[in-house]
Amino acid sequence: MHKYEKGSQLGTGAYGTVFKGKNRETNEIVALKRVRLDNDDEGVPSSALREICLLKELKHKNIVRLQDVLHNEKKLTLIFEHCDQDLKKYFDSLNGEIDPNVVKSFFYQLLKGLSFCHGHNILHRDLKPQNLLINKNGVLKLADFGLARSFGVAVR
Repeated sequence: MHKYEKGSQLGTGAYGTVFKGKNRETNEIVALKRVRLDNDDEGVPSSALREICLLKELKHKNIVRLQDVLHNEKKLTLIFEHCDQDLKKYFDSLNGEIDPNVVKSFFYQLLKGLSFCHGHNILHRDLKPQNLLINKNGVLKLADFGLARSFGVAVR
């Protein structure tokens, strides 16, 4: 973990905790998703393994980028590109006033990301405002692939 400096907490959930962080080598701001590993011999949670495997394959500007994975006996840390806020926080900050052009832009970006996933036989299965991140340039990115699944060729 020496490569990354842990900063303030950004959020928490069933999976663990997300912190703002910094890559000490490049000074890039990142997000550190810490997954607790319980001492019940089950190892790494299947949702974390699924997220890692899928995000290693899904490279698209509207999908959050997994940069690194760190692991020891007590925790697993996923290193993601940092985004400034999620869609829920963005909407909450507007007090009900939203530019229709922004809605169109976000919806278009959401569809581009989903189309890329579906084109690679991946279903996200947990789309909600908290899992749609927005960076400082207004780029919307799908995040949290812990419930995602791959699907096969449809049978007629």
